[in-house]
Amino acid sequence: MTTEATGPVPHSGTALRVLRQDDWDEWYDVLVRAFGGVDEPAEERALWRALTPCERALGAWDGDLPVGSAGAFDFRLTVPGGASVPAAGVTMVGVAATHRRRGVLTAMMRRQLDDIHAWGEPLAVLTASEPAIYGRFGYGAATFSLHGEIDTSRVRLSVPPGTDDVRLRYADPAESLDACEALYARTVPSRAGMLARRPGWDRLMVLDPEGGREGASRLQCVLAERDGEVSGYARFRVRPRWTDTGHNGEVLLTDLTAVDPQTSAALWRFLFGIDLTTSLTVRGRPVDEAWQHLVSDVRRCQLRVRDALYVRLVDIGAALEARTYPAPVDVVLDVEDAFCPWNEGRWRLTGDAKGASCVRTRDAADLALTVRELGAAYLGGVSLGALGAAGRVRELRPGALEEASVGFGGWGAPWMPHGF
Repeated sequence: MTTEATGPVPHSGTALRVLRQDDWDEWYDVLVRAFGGVDEPAEERALWRALTPCERALGAWDGDLPVGSAGAFDFRLTVPGGASVPAAGVTMVGVAATHRRRGVLTAMMRRQLDDIHAWGEPLAVLTASEPAIYGRFGYGAATFSLHGEIDTSRVRLSVPPGTDDVRLRYADPAESLDACEALYARTVPSRAGMLARRPGWDRLMVLDPEGGREGASRLQCVLAERDGEVSGYARFRVRPRWTDTGHNGEVLLTDLTAVDPQTSAALWRFLFGIDLTTSLTVRGRPVDEAWQHLVSDVRRCQLRVRDALYVRLVDIGAALEARTYPAPVDVVLDVEDAFCPWNEGRWRLTGDAKGASCVRTRDAADLALTVRELGAAYLGGVSLGALGAAGRVRELRPGALEEASVGFGGWGAPWMPHGF
């Protein structure tokens, strides 16, 4: 059925094996069942099958019966300073309800992190269906996303000069995909947490199964142009609604990218003003996105923030050297990492905006923390000082926490643009 057996999982009667392409369907069925058993549209399932790197996926098998799944996409993640760093995108994790609490998930996480380390990838990242699960494996919440339901019948935008110079036009989402992806690629180095999309991932951006629209229109796309060049785009759906008093439609934003303030404002103004609609629903946007400073009444935007990308440092030295630090930092970190013992111990991190070094040391520690806290702070969106105030980081040298907090900070909130 599968290849590369790794031995039994203690107390479970199962064994872990690397996934073979022929076994993908029954392996994926374990995941679907773990998430409630609702079948996906055929085209969505086919896309995930095409994107799955089977050689990087694990299955737990009880004899010939698949009972667990865990995959790891091959990503590159933007880190503070703009570098694109190899990162394993942990995904498709599920355990059959019949095999819960037998160590299956722990065994898969253990094997997966060993593999990621062997592949030479310094980071692992994931989005958590249940945040309580992954902290014990060293993952920390590193980015957050903004959600809102904007009352566009009452909220107005004040746009910057030059917005009227932006030309908007409707475009077919599939036919405009290449232009949109080229624009997205331009923005990836500008914000920590963004993913460089691998071949095939562009199809996910325009996946539009009719069964998944929930009463809304097919996917629509508007391109923005300045001086004849594409400078932004928005993808969205419209859900028409009518009451006895008239129209009450809803705009559902799925994706928006712009390279300058005027283009961004023009796209948001368009979304606010679509005929026969009175609300705009946004999900998964950057927490510091500029439109929040253009609205006339932020309270009527019903904003809320939720956790998004979880980061795990698989190789502390390589990971901390891969990013830069906006303020000089020279700190000895005493790191606890029982799950990946090669990370345990003291590391001296020295760095600034030009680069960094992180090496083993016997010097006295300045800060003590676990790898989970390092993951949370890694992209600059979570303050080491805040973690210290929560008792998650211990200051061993007076002043070290403030220095490190400033050094780990950054310009702009990190953001994960889409799930995986």
